[in-house]
Amino acid sequence: MGVFGGETRIAGVKSPPGFLDEFFRDSDFETLDKILKGLYEELRGSVMKVSVLGNFQDSLRVLLFLVRLPIGAKSLVSHEWWIPKGVYMNGRAIEMTSILGPFFHVSALPDQNFFKSSPDIGQQCFSDASTRRPADLLSSFTTIKTVMNTLYDGLSEALRILLKSTDTRENVLEYLAEVINLNASRAQMQVDPITSASSGMFVSLSAVMLRLCEPFLDANLTKRDKIDAKYVHHSNRLNLSGLTALHASSEEVAEWLKSKNPATAVDINQYNDGGKRLQESQEASSSGSNNASPKYSFICECFFMTARVLNLGLLKAFSDYKHLAQDISRSEDTLSTLKTMQEQSPSPQLALDITRLEKELELYSQEKLCYEAQILRDNTLIQNALSFYRLMIVWLVGLVGGFKMPLPNPCPMEFSTMPEHFVEDALELLIFASRIPKALDGVVLDEFMNFIIMFMGSPDFIKNPYLRAKMVEVLNNWMPRRSGSSATSTLFEGHQLSLQYLVRNLLKLYVDIEFTGSHTQFYDKFNIRHNIAELLEYLWNVPSHRSAWRQIAKEEEKGVYLNFLNFLINDSIYLLDESLNKILELKELEAEMSNTAEWERRPVQERQERTRLFHSQENIIRIDMKLANEDVSMLAFTTEQITAPFLLPEMVDRVASMLNYFLLQLVGPQRKSLSLKDPEKYEFRPKHLLKQIVHVYVHLARGDTNSIFPSAISKDGRSYNDQLFSSAADVLRRIGEDGRIIQEFIQLGAKAKVAASEAMEAEDTLGEIPDEFLDPIQYTLMKDPVILPSSRITVDRPVIQRHLLSDSSDPFNRSHLTADMLIPDVELKAKIEEFIRSQEMKKHGESINIQSSKATIQTTDTSEMLID
Repeated sequence: MGVFGGETRIAGVKSPPGFLDEFFRDSDFETLDKILKGLYEELRGSVMKVSVLGNFQDSLRVLLFLVRLPIGAKSLVSHEWWIPKGVYMNGRAIEMTSILGPFFHVSALPDQNFFKSSPDIGQQCFSDASTRRPADLLSSFTTIKTVMNTLYDGLSEALRILLKSTDTRENVLEYLAEVINLNASRAQMQVDPITSASSGMFVSLSAVMLRLCEPFLDANLTKRDKIDAKYVHHSNRLNLSGLTALHASSEEVAEWLKSKNPATAVDINQYNDGGKRLQESQEASSSGSNNASPKYSFICECFFMTARVLNLGLLKAFSDYKHLAQDISRSEDTLSTLKTMQEQSPSPQLALDITRLEKELELYSQEKLCYEAQILRDNTLIQNALSFYRLMIVWLVGLVGGFKMPLPNPCPMEFSTMPEHFVEDALELLIFASRIPKALDGVVLDEFMNFIIMFMGSPDFIKNPYLRAKMVEVLNNWMPRRSGSSATSTLFEGHQLSLQYLVRNLLKLYVDIEFTGSHTQFYDKFNIRHNIAELLEYLWNVPSHRSAWRQIAKEEEKGVYLNFLNFLINDSIYLLDESLNKILELKELEAEMSNTAEWERRPVQERQERTRLFHSQENIIRIDMKLANEDVSMLAFTTEQITAPFLLPEMVDRVASMLNYFLLQLVGPQRKSLSLKDPEKYEFRPKHLLKQIVHVYVHLARGDTNSIFPSAISKDGRSYNDQLFSSAADVLRRIGEDGRIIQEFIQLGAKAKVAASEAMEAEDTLGEIPDEFLDPIQYTLMKDPVILPSSRITVDRPVIQRHLLSDSSDPFNRSHLTADMLIPDVELKAKIEEFIRSQEMKKHGESINIQSSKATIQTTDTSEMLID
């Protein structure tokens, strides 16, 4: 049977116009039901393994023709394969056995060989893509996108027809919920293709659900009050209970629900075992139990179902695409290394490995282009998804009282208990769309921007630090120089919330990200801070943001700003130190490989391992040096206008030690060992780095009204050497640095030298210092002793405050400790001051005695001379 325009054919024979309409309208259901059910089974079979370039359109037209007929719609939803049941029913099974499943399976996306459709899109459209004409590829992209949209339109029209009728609406919602619930495992990193539906099905379902949402995605989002947050916890149709919440733990969710409705005992296990709860709720619903889910509007049901489908479909496909691109990149790097090794020392095994990898890369490339054809090239699909997530963001903000700061305290449980993926998916979509040309054209981003500013620095609302870090990634993509659009500049420079809170919350997140709770937190923080640093550098050059930044530094001098500086300095030291050490290791490897005769004598496997290590070291140096450059750059440009926090007692010694260490590395006796053949390749720019370090010295010296900086420089016993200042000045002159900067730097070096001399005299004056006066951490004379309340140990205030910037615990017993808990040791301070006074007086007395002795000797000598 086929339907072409208004013409209908049965078994190839043309029927009179209107015949079938009359036939189906007048016939009774019992007579036709069996025929229609058989027809639906044939339609399902006809598209079972058809790809987007196969003929599914005829079957789709017949499906649409039948569901438009009340009798046809009723027969479809009462079919035993509408929602197939069975002990072994899973996500893949419902895709393959339900009537609509194979229609949704029609796709360009790759699938497991056993379920592969034909014709093979990768082979037919994208084999040997690198040698094909761009026009051919573009033609394939356009065809696939057009045909997929024909499928999306047809399936969404079929569902829309069924949803309009009260006789069939519930059946459609039950089918959609069953498909979603059975495929919950698609949200996992590793998806079992045997038990889960294909990406093709879920991307198609995503496009169809977005079309069903269109009526309530108007510009003003006028229907958002129809979305009821209670659906998340009380719907028996859709299983949302086991999902990770934005902030609340599963115990807190259960406790909150119990407090809202004490009559209903909430079992904590239902939040840890979603499958069991789902089964029980379905049994309750099917048996007509009074515990059935309360009634929710179609808009509400459609909204939450779409959120889940996008999570398991479109957003999962984005993730798969990203991992595929990473696999391709890694394979290309490996292939390049293997080819280099083959040139240096050929072997049959290497030749086999290269061939295998080239075939693998060809398949990867085909799969990547299939994703690009169906998803990345479909701006309508992406913009529809953006419209949906705009509604999601506006609705979520409504749960905390709307777009205004500060946020309510405490966080409302309605917001706290919402699934985390609602926000994560919105952010992932924004990141993805930002990298696709023209995908954001005409999209209103204001609400997204405000949402990010509100929650980026709010761990009491969004617990997951990685989720808040993703917000920074979105903003990074929107920076005008990166987005290539001046339109995004108004998001940063023309929004009240942005001007008030963006810098503050970025600095706060920079600090928060030190402790993510993950086993990879140490390495993750560098990538996240890299994104924050790029943003901060851009904002520093916007006058209104720079002004806000300076105000924060003043207000938070001993608060979040000091924490920010502490971690910035920690990172700078670690990254530069790591880079410089790796350069020395790389030079050793270079020397090994350049000694050809010795190198050739080594076993092949050893050479391969050393070559891989060489390339790995190259990558580490490049990344670490790039991050170190960023951190030093931030120190250089901010110290030009903000110096007070750097010169605080708990910070100044640390800053001076860092600068001295960098200076020693760059102009000290070991500097020649850091020379590389191609330093730019590794982002290593020693001259530029030296300039920036010297600028930090000079900026801090200018702001040093109490003359404490020279003393801090000279106090550093590890790296300080007064010769380094003149060596650095010589290099600066050769590379054309501003003469005024050089002069100020030389003057600072001279002051540090004087301070060093004075410190030696002071040390000589004090002589042997009693142990009770020495700080137990640094073994220096305490100036402001304080008692730690838990361990009762006395330490110097600046030393413990510096420790507390990185770690809020007593270093002697790990109990919780904050700066305001420190107890001044007044008695010991008085003893220390008395000790210093007595030693100075003693020294002064000794000095008078020496001078008096000298005078006596001189008089005697003179007398003798006169006598002579």
